[in-house]
Amino acid sequence: MNMKTNKLSILLVAIIAISISSCTKTFEKYTQNPNQPTSVPAYLLLRQIENNIFVAPGNDEEKWSQYTLSTYTYYGTNEYWTGSASLNYNTLQNVVAMEKEAAKASANATDITPYSALAKFFKAYIYINMSMKVGDIPMSESLKGLANPTPKYDTQKQVFVQSLQLLEEANSQLATLIANSNTALLGDFYFQDKISGGVDPLTALKKWQKVVNTYKLRVLINLSKKSTDADLNIKQKFADVLGNPTKYPIMTDMSDNWEYVYNSAYNQYPNNKNNYGNDALRLCVASTWLNTLSSLKDLRAMKVADPARGLGFSDTSYKSFVGGGAGEDMSVLGGNIVALKISPIGRKRYYDGFTGENTFLVGYPEMCLNIAEAINRGWVTGSADSWYQKGVKAMFSFYGITDGANTVSFLKGTAPGDYVNYTVNFSFADYFNQTAVKYAGDNTTGLNQILTQRYLSLARNSGLEGYYQWRRTGVPDFNAGPGTGNSNIIPLRFQYPSSELSTNKTNVTAAITSQYGGKDDINAKMWILQ
Repeated sequence: MNMKTNKLSILLVAIIAISISSCTKTFEKYTQNPNQPTSVPAYLLLRQIENNIFVAPGNDEEKWSQYTLSTYTYYGTNEYWTGSASLNYNTLQNVVAMEKEAAKASANATDITPYSALAKFFKAYIYINMSMKVGDIPMSESLKGLANPTPKYDTQKQVFVQSLQLLEEANSQLATLIANSNTALLGDFYFQDKISGGVDPLTALKKWQKVVNTYKLRVLINLSKKSTDADLNIKQKFADVLGNPTKYPIMTDMSDNWEYVYNSAYNQYPNNKNNYGNDALRLCVASTWLNTLSSLKDLRAMKVADPARGLGFSDTSYKSFVGGGAGEDMSVLGGNIVALKISPIGRKRYYDGFTGENTFLVGYPEMCLNIAEAINRGWVTGSADSWYQKGVKAMFSFYGITDGANTVSFLKGTAPGDYVNYTVNFSFADYFNQTAVKYAGDNTTGLNQILTQRYLSLARNSGLEGYYQWRRTGVPDFNAGPGTGNSNIIPLRFQYPSSELSTNKTNVTAAITSQYGGKDDINAKMWILQ
Protein backbone atom coordinates (compact mmCIF):
# COMPACT_ATOMS: atom_id res chain seq x y z
CA MET A 1 0.00 0.00 0.00
CA ASN A 2 1.51 3.35 -1.02
CA MET A 3 1.68 6.41 1.19
CA LYS A 4 -1.24 8.12 -0.61
CA THR A 5 -3.51 5.14 -0.12
CA ASN A 6 -2.51 4.85 3.56
CA LYS A 7 -3.37 8.47 4.23
CA LEU A 8 -6.72 8.00 2.55
CA SER A 9 -7.50 4.97 4.76
CA ILE A 10 -6.64 6.92 7.89
CA LEU A 11 -8.85 9.77 6.74
CA LEU A 12 -11.79 7.42 6.12
CA VAL A 13 -11.41 5.85 9.58
CA ALA A 14 -11.39 9.28 11.14
CA ILE A 15 -14.49 10.34 9.22
CA ILE A 16 -16.31 7.15 10.21
CA ALA A 17 -15.30 7.63 13.86
CA ILE A 18 -16.52 11.20 13.84
CA SER A 19 -19.76 10.12 12.16
CA ILE A 20 -20.36 7.41 14.76
CA SER A 21 -19.58 9.82 17.59
CA SER A 22 -21.90 12.37 16.03
CA CYS A 23 -24.66 9.79 15.66
CA THR A 24 -24.19 8.65 19.24
CA LYS A 25 -24.44 12.18 20.56
CA THR A 26 -27.47 12.81 18.38
CA PHE A 27 -29.06 9.56 19.62
CA GLU A 28 -28.37 10.48 23.26
CA LYS A 29 -29.74 13.94 22.64
CA TYR A 30 -32.97 12.66 21.14
CA THR A 31 -33.44 9.89 23.71
CA GLN A 32 -33.40 12.37 26.60
CA ASN A 33 -36.91 13.19 27.82
CA PRO A 34 -37.10 16.96 28.36
CA ASN A 35 -40.10 16.38 30.63
CA GLN A 36 -38.21 13.95 32.85
CA PRO A 37 -35.97 15.73 35.39
CA THR A 38 -32.46 14.35 35.80
CA SER A 39 -32.12 15.89 39.24
CA VAL A 40 -34.44 17.08 41.99
CA PRO A 41 -33.80 20.23 44.04
CA ALA A 42 -32.71 19.60 47.61
CA TYR A 43 -35.76 21.33 49.07
CA LEU A 44 -38.14 18.95 47.27
CA LEU A 45 -36.19 15.96 48.52
CA LEU A 46 -36.35 17.40 52.04
CA ARG A 47 -40.14 17.47 51.89
CA GLN A 48 -40.25 13.86 50.80
CA ILE A 49 -37.85 12.81 53.56
CA GLU A 50 -39.82 14.70 56.21
CA ASN A 51 -43.01 13.03 55.07
CA ASN A 52 -41.50 9.53 54.90
CA ILE A 53 -40.12 9.50 58.45
CA PHE A 54 -43.46 10.44 59.99
CA VAL A 55 -45.45 7.66 61.67
CA ALA A 56 -49.16 8.46 61.77
CA PRO A 57 -51.42 7.50 64.71
CA GLY A 58 -54.09 4.87 64.28
CA ASN A 59 -51.65 2.32 62.85
CA ASP A 60 -50.08 -0.85 64.22
CA GLU A 61 -47.38 1.11 66.05
CA GLU A 62 -49.87 2.44 68.59
CA LYS A 63 -51.55 -0.95 68.94
CA TRP A 64 -48.18 -2.56 69.64
CA SER A 65 -47.54 0.18 72.20
CA GLN A 66 -50.96 -0.69 73.71
CA TYR A 67 -52.60 2.72 73.44
CA THR A 68 -55.50 1.62 71.23
CA LEU A 69 -56.89 -1.70 70.04
CA SER A 70 -59.27 -3.20 67.57
CA THR A 71 -62.51 -4.88 68.60
CA TYR A 72 -63.59 -6.13 65.20
CA THR A 73 -61.55 -8.69 63.28
CA TYR A 74 -62.61 -7.40 59.85
CA TYR A 75 -60.55 -4.24 60.48
CA GLY A 76 -57.57 -6.01 62.00
CA THR A 77 -56.60 -7.80 65.18
CA ASN A 78 -54.34 -6.89 68.08
CA GLU A 79 -51.76 -9.54 67.36
CA TYR A 80 -48.10 -8.58 67.27
CA TRP A 81 -46.00 -9.29 64.22
CA THR A 82 -44.55 -12.69 63.39
CA GLY A 83 -42.28 -11.63 60.56
CA SER A 84 -39.94 -8.97 59.26
CA ALA A 85 -39.58 -5.25 59.65
CA SER A 86 -39.88 -2.62 56.97
CA LEU A 87 -36.53 -0.82 56.77
CA ASN A 88 -36.05 2.65 55.35
CA TYR A 89 -33.02 2.47 53.08
CA ASN A 90 -35.00 4.10 50.26
CA THR A 91 -35.51 7.16 52.44
CA LEU A 92 -31.81 7.14 53.24
CA GLN A 93 -31.10 7.16 49.51
CA ASN A 94 -33.14 10.34 49.29
CA VAL A 95 -31.11 11.82 52.14
CA VAL A 96 -27.91 11.12 50.22
CA ALA A 97 -29.44 12.60 47.07
CA MET A 98 -30.46 15.72 49.02
CA GLU A 99 -26.86 16.16 50.20
CA LYS A 100 -25.54 15.83 46.65
CA GLU A 101 -28.07 18.25 45.16
CA ALA A 102 -27.32 20.83 47.84
CA ALA A 103 -23.58 20.47 47.19
CA LYS A 104 -24.14 20.90 43.42
CA ALA A 105 -26.12 24.07 43.98
CA SER A 106 -23.52 25.50 46.37
CA ALA A 107 -20.61 27.67 45.24
CA ASN A 108 -18.28 25.22 46.93
CA ALA A 109 -19.17 21.55 47.15
CA THR A 110 -17.67 21.36 50.64
CA ASP A 111 -19.77 24.22 52.01
CA ILE A 112 -21.99 23.56 55.02
CA THR A 113 -25.65 23.92 54.04
CA PRO A 114 -28.91 23.48 55.93
CA TYR A 115 -29.39 20.27 53.94
CA SER A 116 -26.00 18.80 54.86
CA ALA A 117 -26.71 19.47 58.54
CA LEU A 118 -30.20 18.00 58.44
CA ALA A 119 -28.93 15.03 56.43
CA LYS A 120 -26.65 14.05 59.30
CA PHE A 121 -29.58 14.20 61.69
CA PHE A 122 -31.89 12.21 59.41
CA LYS A 123 -29.25 9.54 58.90
CA ALA A 124 -28.84 9.10 62.65
CA TYR A 125 -32.60 9.09 63.17
CA ILE A 126 -33.31 6.52 60.46
CA TYR A 127 -30.38 4.19 61.20
CA ILE A 128 -31.30 4.11 64.89
CA ASN A 129 -34.98 3.48 64.13
CA MET A 130 -34.06 0.55 61.89
CA SER A 131 -31.60 -0.90 64.39
CA MET A 132 -34.15 -0.65 67.19
CA LYS A 133 -36.37 -2.98 65.17
CA VAL A 134 -33.92 -5.74 64.25
CA GLY A 135 -30.48 -5.25 65.86
CA ASP A 136 -27.37 -5.16 63.65
CA ILE A 137 -27.82 -3.46 60.26
CA PRO A 138 -25.66 -2.35 57.34
CA MET A 139 -24.50 1.22 57.98
CA SER A 140 -20.88 2.03 57.19
CA GLU A 141 -20.98 0.13 53.88
CA SER A 142 -24.61 0.88 52.98
CA LEU A 143 -25.99 3.27 50.34
CA LYS A 144 -23.21 2.52 47.84
CA GLY A 145 -25.49 1.00 45.22
CA LEU A 146 -23.83 -1.21 42.63
CA ALA A 147 -20.43 -0.31 44.06
CA ASN A 148 -21.28 -2.57 47.01
CA PRO A 149 -24.58 -4.46 46.67
CA THR A 150 -23.74 -6.74 49.62
CA PRO A 151 -22.76 -4.45 52.52
CA LYS A 152 -21.52 -5.93 55.76
CA TYR A 153 -23.56 -5.51 58.92
CA ASP A 154 -22.47 -3.08 61.61
CA THR A 155 -23.13 -4.24 65.15
CA GLN A 156 -25.91 -2.43 66.96
CA LYS A 157 -23.29 -0.82 69.19
CA GLN A 158 -21.43 0.47 66.13
CA VAL A 159 -24.69 1.87 64.76
CA PHE A 160 -25.23 3.86 67.95
CA VAL A 161 -21.63 5.04 68.13
CA GLN A 162 -21.75 6.30 64.55
CA SER A 163 -25.21 7.82 64.98
CA LEU A 164 -24.20 9.72 68.10
CA GLN A 165 -21.28 11.13 66.12
CA LEU A 166 -23.66 12.16 63.33
CA LEU A 167 -25.82 13.98 65.88
CA GLU A 168 -22.74 15.76 67.20
CA GLU A 169 -21.81 16.84 63.68
CA ALA A 170 -25.38 17.92 62.90
CA ASN A 171 -25.42 20.13 65.99
CA SER A 172 -22.04 21.63 65.07
CA GLN A 173 -23.09 22.39 61.49
CA LEU A 174 -26.38 23.91 62.57
CA ALA A 175 -24.52 26.11 65.07
CA THR A 176 -22.24 27.35 62.26
CA LEU A 177 -25.19 28.09 59.98
CA ILE A 178 -27.01 29.95 62.76
CA ALA A 179 -23.90 31.97 63.65
CA ASN A 180 -23.65 32.98 59.98
CA SER A 181 -27.36 33.94 59.88
CA ASN A 182 -27.97 31.43 57.07
CA THR A 183 -31.42 31.73 55.49
CA ALA A 184 -31.08 29.22 52.65
CA LEU A 185 -33.45 26.59 54.05
CA LEU A 186 -36.46 25.78 51.88
CA GLY A 187 -38.97 22.93 51.88
CA ASP A 188 -39.20 22.32 55.62
CA PHE A 189 -42.85 21.84 56.54
CA TYR A 190 -42.28 21.02 60.19
CA PHE A 191 -41.14 24.49 61.23
CA GLN A 192 -40.68 26.82 58.28
CA ASP A 193 -43.82 26.04 56.26
CA LYS A 194 -45.88 24.86 59.22
CA ILE A 195 -49.63 25.06 58.67
CA SER A 196 -49.91 27.57 61.50
CA GLY A 197 -47.12 29.37 63.27
CA GLY A 198 -44.49 28.91 60.57
CA VAL A 199 -41.17 30.63 61.15
CA ASP A 200 -38.42 32.20 59.03
CA PRO A 201 -35.55 29.98 57.77
CA LEU A 202 -33.05 31.06 60.43
CA THR A 203 -35.51 30.44 63.26
CA ALA A 204 -36.33 27.06 61.71
CA LEU A 205 -32.63 26.11 61.90
CA LYS A 206 -32.64 27.08 65.59
CA LYS A 207 -35.67 24.84 66.12
CA TRP A 208 -33.96 21.98 64.32
CA GLN A 209 -30.88 22.34 66.48
CA LYS A 210 -33.07 21.90 69.55
CA VAL A 211 -34.65 18.83 67.95
CA VAL A 212 -31.22 17.29 67.30
CA ASN A 213 -30.08 17.66 70.90
CA THR A 214 -33.42 16.72 72.42
CA TYR A 215 -33.46 13.59 70.27
CA LYS A 216 -29.92 12.86 71.43
CA LEU A 217 -31.23 12.72 75.02
CA ARG A 218 -33.82 10.13 73.90
CA VAL A 219 -31.10 8.05 72.26
CA LEU A 220 -28.97 8.13 75.40
CA ILE A 221 -31.93 7.17 77.61
CA ASN A 222 -32.67 4.24 75.30
CA LEU A 223 -29.09 3.10 75.99
CA SER A 224 -29.71 2.98 79.76
CA LYS A 225 -28.66 -0.67 79.98
CA LYS A 226 -25.25 0.35 78.56
CA SER A 227 -24.52 3.14 81.03
CA THR A 228 -21.14 1.63 81.99
CA ASP A 229 -19.90 1.15 78.41
CA ALA A 230 -16.77 3.29 78.08
CA ASP A 231 -17.03 3.52 74.30
CA LEU A 232 -20.50 5.01 74.49
CA ASN A 233 -19.88 7.18 77.57
CA ILE A 234 -23.57 7.97 77.74
CA LYS A 235 -23.58 9.57 81.21
CA GLN A 236 -20.99 12.13 80.16
CA LYS A 237 -22.72 12.79 76.85
CA PHE A 238 -26.00 13.40 78.67
CA ALA A 239 -24.26 15.72 81.14
CA ASP A 240 -22.55 17.58 78.28
CA VAL A 241 -25.90 18.44 76.71
CA LEU A 242 -27.53 19.58 79.95
CA GLY A 243 -24.43 21.40 81.17
CA ASN A 244 -23.87 23.52 78.07
CA PRO A 245 -27.16 24.94 76.73
CA THR A 246 -25.27 27.41 74.56
CA LYS A 247 -23.52 24.64 72.65
CA TYR A 248 -26.37 22.14 72.94
CA PRO A 249 -29.71 24.00 73.05
CA ILE A 250 -32.68 21.77 73.83
CA MET A 251 -36.44 22.32 73.80
CA THR A 252 -37.73 24.85 76.31
CA ASP A 253 -41.50 24.50 75.88
CA MET A 254 -44.25 23.00 73.73
CA SER A 255 -43.61 25.43 70.88
CA ASP A 256 -40.35 23.59 70.19
CA ASN A 257 -42.02 20.22 69.58
CA TRP A 258 -41.07 18.38 66.42
CA GLU A 259 -44.63 17.55 65.44
CA TYR A 260 -46.89 16.85 62.51
CA VAL A 261 -49.78 19.30 62.21
CA TYR A 262 -53.01 18.42 60.41
CA ASN A 263 -55.54 20.49 58.51
CA SER A 264 -59.04 19.84 57.24
CA ALA A 265 -58.23 20.30 53.56
CA TYR A 266 -55.63 17.74 52.52
CA ASN A 267 -53.84 16.09 55.46
CA GLN A 268 -56.53 15.14 57.91
CA TYR A 269 -56.05 13.38 61.22
CA PRO A 270 -56.53 9.61 60.68
CA ASN A 271 -59.56 9.56 62.98
CA ASN A 272 -62.00 12.24 61.86
CA LYS A 273 -65.68 12.96 61.35
CA ASN A 274 -65.69 11.46 57.86
CA ASN A 275 -64.61 8.00 59.06
CA TYR A 276 -66.54 7.96 62.34
CA GLY A 277 -68.91 5.30 61.01
CA ASN A 278 -65.99 3.09 60.09
CA ASP A 279 -64.24 3.48 63.46
CA ALA A 280 -67.22 3.81 65.80
CA LEU A 281 -67.21 0.38 67.43
CA ARG A 282 -63.91 -1.04 66.29
CA LEU A 283 -61.28 1.37 67.69
CA CYS A 284 -61.12 1.47 71.47
CA VAL A 285 -58.68 2.56 74.12
CA ALA A 286 -56.34 -0.12 75.44
CA SER A 287 -56.38 -0.86 79.15
CA THR A 288 -52.62 -0.35 79.44
CA TRP A 289 -53.16 3.34 78.66
CA LEU A 290 -56.66 4.12 79.90
CA ASN A 291 -56.69 2.09 83.10
CA THR A 292 -53.41 3.70 84.13
CA LEU A 293 -54.98 7.14 83.70
CA SER A 294 -58.13 6.15 85.57
CA SER A 295 -56.19 4.62 88.46
CA LEU A 296 -54.34 7.92 88.88
CA LYS A 297 -57.58 9.96 88.71
CA ASP A 298 -56.03 11.67 85.72
CA LEU A 299 -58.38 13.91 83.75
CA ARG A 300 -56.66 12.89 80.54
CA ALA A 301 -58.85 9.77 80.74
CA MET A 302 -61.92 11.90 80.03
CA LYS A 303 -60.19 13.65 77.13
CA VAL A 304 -59.07 10.57 75.21
CA ALA A 305 -62.05 8.25 75.83
CA ASP A 306 -65.80 8.23 76.23
CA PRO A 307 -67.36 6.55 79.27
CA ALA A 308 -68.24 2.86 79.24
CA ARG A 309 -71.87 3.45 80.19
CA GLY A 310 -72.68 -0.23 80.39
CA LEU A 311 -70.75 -0.38 83.68
CA GLY A 312 -73.44 1.69 85.39
CA PHE A 313 -71.37 4.57 86.77
CA SER A 314 -71.76 8.28 86.10
CA ASP A 315 -70.19 9.76 82.99
CA THR A 316 -67.59 11.61 85.05
CA SER A 317 -66.66 8.76 87.37
CA TYR A 318 -63.19 7.38 86.71
CA LYS A 319 -64.80 3.94 87.09
CA SER A 320 -66.49 4.58 83.74
CA PHE A 321 -63.19 4.74 81.91
CA VAL A 322 -62.02 1.21 81.31
CA GLY A 323 -59.93 0.02 78.41
CA GLY A 324 -59.91 -3.30 76.64
CA GLY A 325 -57.10 -5.76 77.23
CA ALA A 326 -54.91 -6.23 74.16
CA GLY A 327 -54.45 -9.88 75.13
CA GLU A 328 -58.16 -10.63 75.25
CA ASP A 329 -59.84 -12.67 72.54
CA MET A 330 -61.44 -10.57 69.81
CA SER A 331 -64.84 -12.09 70.50
CA VAL A 332 -64.64 -10.90 74.11
CA LEU A 333 -63.61 -7.40 73.07
CA GLY A 334 -66.36 -7.25 70.47
CA GLY A 335 -68.97 -8.29 73.01
CA ASN A 336 -67.71 -5.80 75.57
CA ILE A 337 -67.82 -2.82 73.24
CA VAL A 338 -71.33 -3.66 72.05
CA ALA A 339 -72.40 -3.95 75.71
CA LEU A 340 -70.62 -0.64 76.44
CA LYS A 341 -68.40 -2.37 79.00
CA ILE A 342 -65.19 -0.80 77.64
CA SER A 343 -64.48 2.74 76.52
CA PRO A 344 -64.43 3.81 72.89
CA ILE A 345 -61.84 6.34 71.83
CA GLY A 346 -62.82 9.95 72.61
CA ARG A 347 -65.51 11.08 70.19
CA LYS A 348 -65.17 14.82 70.79
CA ARG A 349 -61.38 14.97 70.63
CA TYR A 350 -60.84 12.72 67.64
CA TYR A 351 -64.07 12.73 65.60
CA ASP A 352 -65.57 16.18 65.94
CA GLY A 353 -63.45 17.62 63.14
CA PHE A 354 -60.50 16.81 60.91
CA THR A 355 -57.43 17.94 62.83
CA GLY A 356 -57.50 15.80 66.00
CA GLU A 357 -54.26 16.55 67.80
CA ASN A 358 -50.72 17.26 66.65
CA THR A 359 -48.51 14.17 66.49
CA PHE A 360 -45.09 14.44 68.12
CA LEU A 361 -42.02 12.89 66.55
CA VAL A 362 -39.92 14.27 69.42
CA GLY A 363 -41.71 16.26 72.11
CA TYR A 364 -40.92 18.54 75.03
CA PRO A 365 -42.87 16.48 77.61
CA GLU A 366 -40.87 13.34 76.83
CA MET A 367 -37.64 15.34 77.03
CA CYS A 368 -38.54 16.55 80.54
CA LEU A 369 -39.17 12.98 81.65
CA ASN A 370 -35.96 11.76 80.00
CA ILE A 371 -34.05 14.30 82.05
CA ALA A 372 -35.94 13.25 85.20
CA GLU A 373 -34.98 9.63 84.48
CA ALA A 374 -31.32 10.55 84.00
CA ILE A 375 -31.28 12.40 87.32
CA ASN A 376 -33.00 9.49 89.05
CA ARG A 377 -30.36 7.12 87.67
CA GLY A 378 -27.57 9.38 88.94
CA TRP A 379 -26.23 10.34 85.52
CA VAL A 380 -26.60 14.07 86.16
CA THR A 381 -27.44 16.31 89.11
CA GLY A 382 -30.65 18.25 89.51
CA SER A 383 -34.22 17.88 90.70
CA ALA A 384 -35.89 14.88 89.12
CA ASP A 385 -39.16 15.94 90.72
CA SER A 386 -39.04 19.34 89.02
CA TRP A 387 -38.50 17.86 85.55
CA TYR A 388 -41.07 15.14 86.29
CA GLN A 389 -43.73 17.72 87.06
CA LYS A 390 -42.76 19.88 84.08
CA GLY A 391 -43.27 16.92 81.78
CA VAL A 392 -46.64 15.97 83.25
CA LYS A 393 -47.94 19.53 83.25
CA ALA A 394 -46.83 19.98 79.65
CA MET A 395 -48.96 16.99 78.70
CA PHE A 396 -51.89 18.42 80.64
CA SER A 397 -51.59 21.55 78.51
CA PHE A 398 -51.52 19.40 75.35
CA TYR A 399 -54.94 18.04 76.29
CA GLY A 400 -56.23 21.47 77.31
CA ILE A 401 -56.39 20.56 81.00
CA THR A 402 -56.12 23.50 83.39
CA ASP A 403 -55.83 23.85 87.15
CA GLY A 404 -59.48 24.40 88.10
CA ALA A 405 -62.70 23.99 86.11
CA ASN A 406 -62.50 21.94 82.91
CA THR A 407 -65.13 21.01 80.33
CA VAL A 408 -65.36 17.44 79.12
CA SER A 409 -67.67 16.36 76.32
CA PHE A 410 -69.03 12.92 75.52
CA LEU A 411 -71.34 11.62 72.83
CA LYS A 412 -74.96 11.52 74.07
CA GLY A 413 -75.84 8.40 72.16
CA THR A 414 -74.58 7.06 68.87
CA ALA A 415 -75.27 10.05 66.60
CA PRO A 416 -72.02 11.86 65.79
CA GLY A 417 -71.82 15.52 66.78
CA ASP A 418 -74.43 15.35 69.55
CA TYR A 419 -72.56 15.85 72.83
CA VAL A 420 -73.26 16.25 76.50
CA ASN A 421 -70.92 18.59 78.37
CA TYR A 422 -69.78 18.44 81.98
CA THR A 423 -67.67 20.69 84.18
CA VAL A 424 -65.01 18.77 86.09
CA ASN A 425 -62.71 20.38 88.62
CA PHE A 426 -59.10 19.23 88.50
CA SER A 427 -56.39 20.27 90.94
CA PHE A 428 -52.73 19.92 90.00
CA ALA A 429 -51.79 19.99 93.69
CA ASP A 430 -54.21 17.20 94.55
CA TYR A 431 -53.03 15.16 91.57
CA PHE A 432 -49.36 15.38 92.52
CA ASN A 433 -50.12 14.71 96.20
CA GLN A 434 -51.50 11.24 95.47
CA THR A 435 -49.24 8.48 96.76
CA ALA A 436 -49.05 6.91 93.33
CA VAL A 437 -48.07 10.21 91.69
CA LYS A 438 -46.06 12.14 94.29
CA TYR A 439 -42.41 11.68 93.40
CA ALA A 440 -40.99 9.10 95.77
CA GLY A 441 -37.37 10.16 95.35
CA ASP A 442 -34.36 8.99 93.37
CA ASN A 443 -35.11 5.31 93.88
CA THR A 444 -36.86 2.47 92.08
CA THR A 445 -40.34 3.69 93.01
CA GLY A 446 -39.52 7.16 91.77
CA LEU A 447 -38.09 5.73 88.55
CA ASN A 448 -41.27 3.74 87.92
CA GLN A 449 -43.34 6.90 88.43
CA ILE A 450 -41.23 8.74 85.86
CA LEU A 451 -41.49 5.85 83.42
CA THR A 452 -45.25 5.65 83.87
CA GLN A 453 -45.65 9.31 83.00
CA ARG A 454 -43.18 8.98 80.13
CA TYR A 455 -45.31 6.18 78.70
CA LEU A 456 -48.41 8.37 79.04
CA SER A 457 -46.61 11.22 77.25
CA LEU A 458 -45.93 8.99 74.23
CA ALA A 459 -49.58 8.08 73.66
CA ARG A 460 -50.56 8.16 69.98
CA ASN A 461 -47.25 9.77 69.01
CA SER A 462 -43.51 9.06 68.55
CA GLY A 463 -43.96 5.81 66.63
CA LEU A 464 -42.90 2.77 68.66
CA GLU A 465 -41.36 4.68 71.57
CA GLY A 466 -44.03 3.50 74.01
CA TYR A 467 -43.31 -0.11 73.07
CA TYR A 468 -39.55 0.48 73.21
CA GLN A 469 -39.88 1.81 76.76
CA TRP A 470 -41.77 -1.30 77.86
CA ARG A 471 -39.16 -3.46 76.15
CA ARG A 472 -36.34 -1.62 77.93
CA THR A 473 -37.85 -1.26 81.40
CA GLY A 474 -40.97 -3.42 81.74
CA VAL A 475 -42.99 -0.28 82.59
CA PRO A 476 -45.92 -0.32 82.33
CA ASP A 477 -47.09 -3.92 82.48
CA PHE A 478 -48.25 -4.92 78.99
CA ASN A 479 -51.35 -7.04 78.56
CA ALA A 480 -50.64 -10.33 76.82
CA GLY A 481 -52.85 -13.29 75.97
CA PRO A 482 -54.55 -15.02 73.05
CA GLY A 483 -55.32 -11.65 71.46
CA THR A 484 -51.68 -10.62 71.14
CA GLY A 485 -50.63 -13.89 69.45
CA ASN A 486 -47.11 -15.35 69.59
CA SER A 487 -48.09 -17.87 72.30
CA ASN A 488 -49.08 -15.03 74.65
CA ILE A 489 -45.57 -13.51 74.50
CA ILE A 490 -44.87 -9.93 73.46
CA PRO A 491 -42.08 -10.16 70.86
CA LEU A 492 -38.83 -8.24 71.38
CA ARG A 493 -37.78 -7.61 67.79
CA PHE A 494 -38.66 -8.01 64.14
CA GLN A 495 -37.07 -10.46 61.77
CA TYR A 496 -34.83 -9.24 58.97
CA PRO A 497 -36.50 -8.55 55.61
CA SER A 498 -36.68 -11.65 53.44
CA SER A 499 -35.10 -9.68 50.62
CA GLU A 500 -31.83 -9.68 52.56
CA LEU A 501 -31.70 -13.47 52.40
CA SER A 502 -31.86 -13.35 48.61
CA THR A 503 -29.59 -10.34 47.99
CA ASN A 504 -27.18 -10.28 50.95
CA LYS A 505 -27.43 -13.78 52.40
CA THR A 506 -23.85 -14.19 53.61
CA ASN A 507 -23.83 -11.00 55.64
CA VAL A 508 -27.34 -11.26 57.09
CA THR A 509 -26.70 -14.89 58.06
CA ALA A 510 -23.49 -13.86 59.82
CA ALA A 511 -25.40 -11.12 61.68
CA ILE A 512 -28.13 -13.52 62.79
CA THR A 513 -25.54 -16.05 63.94
CA SER A 514 -23.48 -13.55 65.93
CA GLN A 515 -26.53 -12.01 67.64
CA TYR A 516 -29.14 -14.73 67.96
CA GLY A 517 -27.35 -18.05 67.64
CA GLY A 518 -28.39 -18.52 64.03
CA LYS A 519 -32.15 -18.16 64.57
CA ASP A 520 -33.93 -15.00 63.40
CA ASP A 521 -36.11 -15.12 66.51
CA ILE A 522 -38.66 -12.39 67.27
CA ASN A 523 -38.37 -13.24 70.99
CA ALA A 524 -34.57 -12.90 71.16
CA LYS A 525 -32.88 -10.03 73.01
CA MET A 526 -30.83 -7.66 70.90
CA TRP A 527 -27.65 -6.01 72.23
CA ILE A 528 -29.38 -2.87 73.52
CA LEU A 529 -31.57 -4.98 75.83
CA GLN A 530 -28.77 -7.07 77.32
